[in-house]
Amino acid sequence: MIKKGIFYTTILLTVAFISLGFKPYNSQIRNIFLTDENIGQSYIFPSQNSIDYFKLKIPFTGRYFIGFKEAVAHKESQGKYGKINSLGYMGKYQFGIETLKSIGINDSIGFMNNPRLQEKAFVALLSKNKFKLKDYINYFEGKIVDGVKITESGILAAAHLGGPGSVKRFLNSNGEKKCKDEYGTSVKTYMKDFGGYETAGIQAVKNAKVN
Repeated sequence: MIKKGIFYTTILLTVAFISLGFKPYNSQIRNIFLTDENIGQSYIFPSQNSIDYFKLKIPFTGRYFIGFKEAVAHKESQGKYGKINSLGYMGKYQFGIETLKSIGINDSIGFMNNPRLQEKAFVALLSKNKFKLKDYINYFEGKIVDGVKITESGILAAAHLGGPGSVKRFLNSNGEKKCKDEYGTSVKTYMKDFGGYETAGIQAVKNAKVN
């Protein structure tokens, strides 16, 4: 009888000792992502507010290069690789035939059927335009021209729309020359709408070609 009492007492003491090790812990969800003030993008996840998860835009492109190219593509073609507009501009980023030739692409049919080639073409043209406009980027970046804060990504987007010459005319005239494309979209609009994206990874290459 005494042995049974000792046995059960030992069990009770063991359970009590183990229970003391499980104290309530008030965990707090920390904001493990940082806010980059330079690009104006705030990352708030994980979040304690469930409503935040219903406001997400997928894919998570942000203000980085993937966000830049997808934003331009949406404006140009709604992101459709197979689109040809009424003026004959082709693909996701709406290239003209002469522009394609300038970056080494001579097969427009092959270009239309090759999404990877279209992505490479976009980067190649950015590289070429960045080389042509590098002095303008260095001089005007951060300045306000006709109410628009000038950034590298805005300049590159505007050059994609109207060519480097249009960008130069707009900046040299302090915004007085309202350069527009055939549909009436202005260089100023592209500089504003696509400003502040991350394009530092684009290399300036004089005669950029698609490999």
